[in-house]
Amino acid sequence: MNVSRLAVSCALTLSLCSGVRAQEEPQQGHTNTNKFRQMYQEFSTPNMFRTASGAPGPAYYQQQADYKIDVELDDKNQKLYGSETITYINNSPDKLEYLWVQLDQNIRSKNSPALQKNEETMAPADTPQGFTEKYLTPAFDGGFNIEYVKDSKGRALPYTINFTMMRIDLPEALKPGEKIAFSVKWWYNINNHITNRARSGFEHFPKDGNNAYIIAQFFPRMAVYNDTEGWQNYQFWGNGEFALPFGNYEVNITVPADHVLEATGELQNRKDVFTKTMMERYEKATRSFDEPVIIVTQEEAEAKEKSFSDQKKTWKFKAQNVRDFAFSTSRKYILDAVAVKIGDKTVMAESLYPKEGNPLWEEYSTRVVAHTLQSYSAHTFDYPYPKAISVHAKNQGMEYPMICWNHGRPDEDGSYSDRVKYGMISVIIHEVGHNFFPMIVNSDERQWGWMDEGLNSFLQYLTEQDYMENYPSRRGKPSTMVTYMRGNQDFITPIMSNPENVYQLGNNAYGKPAAGLTILRQTVMGPELFDYAFRTYARRWMFKHPNPEDFFRTMEDASGVELDWFWRGWFYTTDYVDIGIKNVRKFFVASKPNDEVKAVLNERNIPENAPIVFMAEEGKENYNDNLKTGTPQDHSTPLREYLLDNFSPEERAQLRQPAFFTEITFEKPGGMPMPLIVEYTYADGTTDTVTYPVEIWRKNDAEISKVIATDKEIVKIAIDPREETADVNITNNFWPQEAQKSAFETFKEKVNKP
Repeated sequence: MNVSRLAVSCALTLSLCSGVRAQEEPQQGHTNTNKFRQMYQEFSTPNMFRTASGAPGPAYYQQQADYKIDVELDDKNQKLYGSETITYINNSPDKLEYLWVQLDQNIRSKNSPALQKNEETMAPADTPQGFTEKYLTPAFDGGFNIEYVKDSKGRALPYTINFTMMRIDLPEALKPGEKIAFSVKWWYNINNHITNRARSGFEHFPKDGNNAYIIAQFFPRMAVYNDTEGWQNYQFWGNGEFALPFGNYEVNITVPADHVLEATGELQNRKDVFTKTMMERYEKATRSFDEPVIIVTQEEAEAKEKSFSDQKKTWKFKAQNVRDFAFSTSRKYILDAVAVKIGDKTVMAESLYPKEGNPLWEEYSTRVVAHTLQSYSAHTFDYPYPKAISVHAKNQGMEYPMICWNHGRPDEDGSYSDRVKYGMISVIIHEVGHNFFPMIVNSDERQWGWMDEGLNSFLQYLTEQDYMENYPSRRGKPSTMVTYMRGNQDFITPIMSNPENVYQLGNNAYGKPAAGLTILRQTVMGPELFDYAFRTYARRWMFKHPNPEDFFRTMEDASGVELDWFWRGWFYTTDYVDIGIKNVRKFFVASKPNDEVKAVLNERNIPENAPIVFMAEEGKENYNDNLKTGTPQDHSTPLREYLLDNFSPEERAQLRQPAFFTEITFEKPGGMPMPLIVEYTYADGTTDTVTYPVEIWRKNDAEISKVIATDKEIVKIAIDPREETADVNITNNFWPQEAQKSAFETFKEKVNKP
């Protein structure tokens, strides 16, 4: 046998010594449970409506609903009266025998099933206010009172109300390509959104006797009909928000003449409802790109608080290609605005707030609106609407096309904490950001809350960090999800759950999806690939109705990164990340074998002077401290001879000369795969960070080993040193193991810090 063949034989023999052994008994078969298997079972089959690439297909369609609405506010009695004509266009290939209309205000009817949907237990103690609200106060009756439903000729159409949905039965099926117009008249009692919490309503100010109204879900709205749900007529229970078709709106809103009002769409009669001074200031605002211009001053608003006009004004708005409409009105409002350049167009950023919001709102709100429009546009598409408005409303955070309600109220003396300030900035970014998701990228909030809340929370995080270095973001960083993901699994649901069926909506629909997208961008895909794919998704589906698979498929299709393992683990399961260091062994090139190898050589009749490079583990019988010095060939004659025989002096000079060979075994107690980020610290104090691809776990989901050959001794190892992966257990992330400080010790250090 020649030397080469002997070496191969020895290598094979030694590998068998430590490798996989044949099974003596056949085992039961199994299905594919690999975490990296394809998502064919979870994803719907691509078709002509939605393609395998995640793009709309050649047969994609969506319905259209156009509205002409007249509403009048009764400020004295807090009632809203309205009538509307809806023109519904059937762009589907199906005949429609009936239409479904959403009556979301019915969630506030006094007999609403939503009042009884949650379990209740008796508290041993309560506040007087809490006790009164639960057990003494009669239920508020705020549901729709439908006066009629008529066709275009004034004839009554039969309808059936089922909680928050109304079915209108058609005399003839609405064929593909046809449209139908019908009218609805209604009224309802407006709730106090402070005492009867809701996304819409009024706040009463006892000191001056005024109300500030934030009005939404105020009119019967068409339900979505599409290729995946048919009619989306899932009831509105309170958590899962809205699914709405796009359309064009003409809305006339009649309010007291001394009110200041803003709404979705473009104001058509500004000269009729603005004073001459307001017009001059507004025109100035359209040319001011740096500083907001105050259109209604605090002094003017305070003067109006005392007026209580009995006269009326009608504000007229038109909105093109929007999915909803909302407005806000009060005589208490201050109004300011600034122009923002988005692409080749000018957009107006505005704020509407009472004096109770100052000085905080005048200083920050409109500037934050402008920043948000610019940041979101850079990550998705140029903001297409003519304006975006932030409205001050206590305890609120809610979004509609071009307008949103936001909390953040200073104390009565005008002072405010950083918590109030940053809370206000964050909610403005978040709610203005909702213009992009779901107002334009129009996902189904009723079914998939995360598709707008999660994506929006992720962009909110990027926008916050762009607004200020080290901004105190609540969501977005992976580390913010650790407590939730290591919690009681009985009270955690997968992200891919209906919002009504989750235990912790904030973590499930907002926090975890946002953290997951940050992991994809920063750790898995990299910003360049991620940003291109994310922007592709946004542009493909702007003014359309995407499903979850459309997002997942587009992110892979546009980046070339296979992510089935991530969607399955992060979105479809409650698996968590826990990767640790199980064992570390140090090896050195040696001149003689250890006892185990020696036994194998004897068993195979292989002499010890065969051309084999032997390794000595620190602490074993063939190890001595001298092996730490010199080069590998200094301690191995076969290696030195091999290099002399096969490499020129110039080539040998280019070879690495590692003296230390460190074998690290990494374990994965958590079910979620993740790239393995490892920081190595050497004896001279220098460090290296290596990211091993997530595919390292594809064949062994429990543990894997890596050998690191270095010319410096590794003295410390840390996994995920920058907390990029939401690892729920960092006690196993270090070698040598480090003592972890308790929460109390960390708190003491902060308190005692000079």
